[in-house]
Amino acid sequence: MMQVHQFHRWDVTPRQAMQIQEELRAKVIARGSIKALRFIAGADAAFAKDAERIYVAVVVLRFPSLDIVDTVIHSEKVRFPYVPGLLSFREAPALLNAFGHIRHEPDLIFIDGHGFSHPRRAGIACHVGLLLDRPVVGCAKSLLIGNYDEPGPMRGATTDLIDGDGQVIGAVVRTRDRVRPVFVSVGHRIGLDQAVRLTLQCTKGFRLPEPTRQADLLAGLSKRDAEGDTR
Repeated sequence: MMQVHQFHRWDVTPRQAMQIQEELRAKVIARGSIKALRFIAGADAAFAKDAERIYVAVVVLRFPSLDIVDTVIHSEKVRFPYVPGLLSFREAPALLNAFGHIRHEPDLIFIDGHGFSHPRRAGIACHVGLLLDRPVVGCAKSLLIGNYDEPGPMRGATTDLIDGDGQVIGAVVRTRDRVRPVFVSVGHRIGLDQAVRLTLQCTKGFRLPEPTRQADLLAGLSKRDAEGDTR
């Protein structure tokens, strides 16, 4: 069972949540290199139609084969409102509960969301990384902040994601030929270059890296089963 290093409360106001993120920013280690990589986890969430319940999935894959070795699904009531930039306070409690039940502890975690590429440099990938004390990569499907030049059309093309002060806060990565890029950023205890390389190594012909792609599928299936959707 993975240990959660819980150093703040979850029952906070949005203003208090922003202050917590400012404190998290100082703790994030935006560097490091993973030497031995056996298991990689992916985590994602889906919300009920009324947005009052969250369904999360954690999938653990063996590296480099990317065969699935472990899956956990979990559901609970949503306790924090939707506020842009505060996604982790809405999703992380449920994700951490799911991580507490995996059998194969991952050497790296992919989160469907932003890490350092966040207004306070403390997106959900940073938050989860700090609470689990594990290397985490944020791989988001859409832009949150920053500016970038469009990468080349072929798989593997990348450009820098830059904030208003000219700081590199992530990378824009083409994971499939002529398909919209993803936004990769450091979550915790890994450098951006390796985060980009591993994102590409974990992509098997789809836009999303396999860990979060599988987690997305499982979370969505859990939600549909709970709501009686037979599609």
